Amino acid sequence: MDLGLSDRVFVVTGGSRGLGLACAESLVAEGARVVVVARDQKALDEAVERLGGGDHAVGLPADLADPATAERVVAAAVARYGRLDGALISVGGPAPGTAMTTDDDTWRTAFETVFLGALRVARAAANAMSADPGGRAGVGGSLVFVLSSSAREVFPGLSTSNGLRPGLAMMVKDFADELGARGIRVNGLLPGRVATDRIFALDARYGAPDMVRRRNEAAIPLGRYGEPEEFGRVAAFLLSPAASYLSGALLPVDGGASRSI
Repeated sequence: MDLGLSDRVFVVTGGSRGLGLACAESLVAEGARVVVVARDQKALDEAVERLGGGDHAVGLPADLADPATAERVVAAAVARYGRLDGALISVGGPAPGTAMTTDDDTWRTAFETVFLGALRVARAAANAMSADPGGRAGVGGSLVFVLSSSAREVFPGLSTSNGLRPGLAMMVKDFADELGARGIRVNGLLPGRVATDRIFALDARYGAPDMVRRRNEAAIPLGRYGEPEEFGRVAAFLLSPAASYLSGALLPVDGGASRSI
C-alpha cells in the first residue's frame, strides 16, 4: 500500500533512539522528511546519518521541558522544508519509582517533560498546520502521541508513567474533538514490550534480564517482544493519509498483551 507520505514533513520528538527513531525511519522509508528532536547532539547526528542525511532529515537539539522548544521546533521544520504535515510526539519514559517513594521534584520534572512538553508540541504543530503558507484554511494533518500501555494498566514501579500517561490519553480524545474541524487527526499509540534499550533497562531492574524477558514473553499472546520497526510502521500508517478516517483512537501495539478493551 502506498501510504501517500512522499515529500510530507513531520516533526519527530524523542527521535534519536528507540521508538522515536524507529518511527522516523519508517516515515523516511515512505518518502517523508523529518525534523528529529532530542537533547543529545551526538545521538542526533548519528540518527540523521542513519536516516540518510540532510536530504531526508535534520536534527534539532532541544528539551521538551523548555516552554520555548515547541514553537522553535515547529518553526524550524517550516523554515527548512516549507510545510508541516504532522508530528510524532514521543517522550522518553520518566524515572522509575513507586507512588510512595517518588518525590515532588521527580513528579514536577516528569510533568513538565512528559505531559506539558507533549501538549506544547501538539498545539504548536496544530497551529502551523492550520496556517498554511498558501493561504488555505484547515489544510489538515496528523498528530500521533506515543504513550504507553500504562495509559490503561498499572505498571509496577513506574508511578509517574501510571499517573501521567492516562491524562495524555484523554488529551488525545480532547485534541481530536477540537482539531477535527481543521482536518487534523489526533491518535495515540500504546506500546507494550518493544525491544528497545529502555525496556531492556527496565527488565534489568528485576533480576537476570534474560530470565525476566522470558517471563514477560510468556504473558504476551504472540510470545515475544515487538521489534522497533514493527511499531514504527504502525506509527507511519497513523500519520499518513491512508488513515484518513481514523482519529481519537488509542491503539495498542503490544502483541496482544493488554487485557483491557
